[in-house]
Amino acid sequence: MNKAITDGLVLMPPPFQAGLALWSSGDGTPGSPTYQNAGNAAIVPADQDFGGCLELQKTDNVQKVRHMGQTPILPGCYLQVKVRIKAVSGPLPSVRIAAWAGTAGGSAVTVPAAGPEVALTSYGSVVTVTGIIGTGNRGGVDLVWNTSVAQAHVGLDLTGPTGGVVRIDDIEVVDITSAFLRSMMDWVDVRDFGAVGDGVTDDSAAFLAADAAAAGGRVLVSAGTYHLAQDVTFDNHVRFEGTLTMPASAILTLAKDFELPSYIDAFGNEEVAFRKAFQALLNNADHESLDLGGRRLSITAPIDMQAAVPNRASFAQRRVLRNGQLRAEDSGAWTPGVTTSLGTYDPAQPTRLSNVANIANVPVGAVVSGAGVGREVYVRDVNVAAQTLTLSQSLFAMVGTQTFTFTRHRYLLDFSGFASLQDFEITDVEFQCNALASGVMLSVAGSVMQFRDCVFNKPGHRGIASPGDGCQGMLVDRCKFLSHENAALAQNRQSIAISAGSNDVKLRNNRSTQFLHFAVLSGSYLIIANNHFFQGDSAAAGVRSGGIVLTQRNCHATISGNYIDNCFIEWTNEREPDPNFSGGFGFSGLSVNDNVMLCSSVALWFGFLVIKPYGTGHYVNGLSVTGNSFRAFNGQINRVERIDTSFATLDLTQMRKIDYSGNTFHNVLTATRNPAMIRHTQQTEAQQWSIDTAGQLPFGGQALEVDGVVARSIIQNAGNAGQYVMPYTLSQQGPSQDKVTLVWPTAVRGTVKVTVRGDK
Repeated sequence: MNKAITDGLVLMPPPFQAGLALWSSGDGTPGSPTYQNAGNAAIVPADQDFGGCLELQKTDNVQKVRHMGQTPILPGCYLQVKVRIKAVSGPLPSVRIAAWAGTAGGSAVTVPAAGPEVALTSYGSVVTVTGIIGTGNRGGVDLVWNTSVAQAHVGLDLTGPTGGVVRIDDIEVVDITSAFLRSMMDWVDVRDFGAVGDGVTDDSAAFLAADAAAAGGRVLVSAGTYHLAQDVTFDNHVRFEGTLTMPASAILTLAKDFELPSYIDAFGNEEVAFRKAFQALLNNADHESLDLGGRRLSITAPIDMQAAVPNRASFAQRRVLRNGQLRAEDSGAWTPGVTTSLGTYDPAQPTRLSNVANIANVPVGAVVSGAGVGREVYVRDVNVAAQTLTLSQSLFAMVGTQTFTFTRHRYLLDFSGFASLQDFEITDVEFQCNALASGVMLSVAGSVMQFRDCVFNKPGHRGIASPGDGCQGMLVDRCKFLSHENAALAQNRQSIAISAGSNDVKLRNNRSTQFLHFAVLSGSYLIIANNHFFQGDSAAAGVRSGGIVLTQRNCHATISGNYIDNCFIEWTNEREPDPNFSGGFGFSGLSVNDNVMLCSSVALWFGFLVIKPYGTGHYVNGLSVTGNSFRAFNGQINRVERIDTSFATLDLTQMRKIDYSGNTFHNVLTATRNPAMIRHTQQTEAQQWSIDTAGQLPFGGQALEVDGVVARSIIQNAGNAGQYVMPYTLSQQGPSQDKVTLVWPTAVRGTVKVTVRGDK
């Protein structure tokens, strides 16, 4: 900065040879005395040291020399006044830079008027005296003035004994603001502390020194490529013109700029920056969240989140990833890896495959398929030396050796390398999978993973997947899942929005469109509330797939307040090594309450609740279906619940604890109730009345109990005489055991309401 150059300010006084009328013996203001025709001042045209100069005899106690012209004083501008002087004869005086300060209107301002004195100690020796005038109280400023000063009359004072003669060279005034830039600016440059910036030399020490020197200001990483081989923490703000390289093990912590855009500036590459920022998030207690800054990151390959933090195999403190977009780019890196291998399964070790051929090529997180393998079974651990795999879930009806297929999908964010990850949250992030990548794979163990207000846009295979117990207590709230398979028939789709294998999962207020399944859940104690998921297609009398798939028969799940559209709740026991019933509670612990369920253009046999036993002997022992609205468009359906008998059916004689009430049915041919209250009118006298439940009991069940019989008219005999008697009941009558018989003491006729139960 130099105002004489940038703004054209005239700072330099004229030479003495231009006339002594321009120089005052007073304060330099208009009307003050000048040295023109003064008896103690004269121009020396050719001094051997100065050329033209002023020769002056000191006649006053303080002999003043002031320029009559106005020197402008600007805030933030620092002026150096310099004079060269030598004693010629007589007593030796002292010299100091001095000036009169005034406002723009010419009023005097009371500020320091003179700098430090310099004594002349010999004759003929040239002495340079300087003084700095400025509006800032900085080191080296001799005359610190306030901002009310707008002009000055600059010069010098001679102090000490009178009578001496001196010669004074022309006075100089220069803008030296640049000398104060370092203290004026709030930054230091790493190159000033020894950083090389050649991409090879370790500049870590220089960076740390620059940060220490910034002392609350900023650090500038000027142009260049800087290699940092060690951990570097910036406690001050930092600005990057250059870029960094660091080994995977070294941590860069931007304590006051902890957000992804700063890391992108630092590394010049979005993917590298994201990894390094995530590494810092898990290694710094000063920040609980990484803000993506609303940026869209182009991701060219799956990000191994644990590999980004090689010093941590597990993590158990709350951390948050928020506010941005991850976009999968078509780089060829998203194709699933497929491996086939022989393996042996023993139900006595229900989550292990042994003697696995080609095991080194089977990755953790691969989906397992083969005979007897249920949906969403993942490889949780691989022991190459022992040739064993640990599975996330048990297989069903599988004993011995067979060929298994292991399919490893590619995820934008893959946490499966962590042995355990707890309390990690992702909020306000959109995963633009572009039908290439899957969204997020969780760690193999951990708890309370949270997703809030996220969008999973066209995941290639999975939105969220868990290869083990990392989904324990997972919360998925207010997220949107958009399928890329909306044009495919439901039965031909392969993508799944959510796959979770552990307990306490909560899915709330989400929206999911046209996946194969909205959620495949293998744990218990589940809450699925206020979601909207729909899976229809364009086929007439089309096939539909399960929206919610529950794979544990004792599921303890609550499904309430959802909008379930063109899909169904599927309840299985496909996680049991021996799927035949051998004890326990049976299919139990499911509440389906207050949902809106719609279907359109489906086959008559479609049902909104489907139980699919994978073995024999099973029954329902705890089911509540209440307050739901069932409706079919563009056609009708037989009933709202059914049994999928692909493997086995239910034992309807053992059904227990079923509450099926308070529901509404539209375009449903048979409305299900339990207990079913059936009005029966006997037109002709008979001692035995056959009461048909007409399929109203759950799953077309058997009439196991009669809770009550109420006469709705006079019970009369053939002579029209009232008969005030009660019948007894016979349950499980008829070929399908779905009827009850009322047995009266005599043949009678009339109308009754019978309360029949399909459970015990």
